[in-house]
Amino acid sequence: MPHELSALSSEPYVSLITFRKSGESVPTPVWVVADGDRLLVTTAPTSGKVKRIRRTDRVELIACDMRGNFADGAVPVTATAAVRTDDETLTAMDAALKKKYGAKYLAIRLAQKVRGSAAQSVAVELRA
Repeated sequence: MPHELSALSSEPYVSLITFRKSGESVPTPVWVVADGDRLLVTTAPTSGKVKRIRRTDRVELIACDMRGNFADGAVPVTATAAVRTDDETLTAMDAALKKKYGAKYLAIRLAQKVRGSAAQSVAVELRA
């Protein structure tokens, strides 16, 4: 994995910037984990970012805080994104998120199960 992406994998939050048809950028703070030569992000299949990624795979990533404020001196990294729903990717993402975020991630997954939306997650695969 290129150094720029690798460095982002250790950040607690990363802003995933997708693009509307108009070219307007839409930043969203997300949790991100490394899996081999790619980064993975979890999201709902009906989210705006999924719709935008399906239209154009170009994204930018930049370190941020939980509110989406960019980190001082952080530089955007251009990447390509793909929506993945295969069991292998979802299992790898789930294990990596549990390892990195621990109880916070488990609490979110539990809340999703209670709402009946746990199986509704997709993975966004990010590559340089």
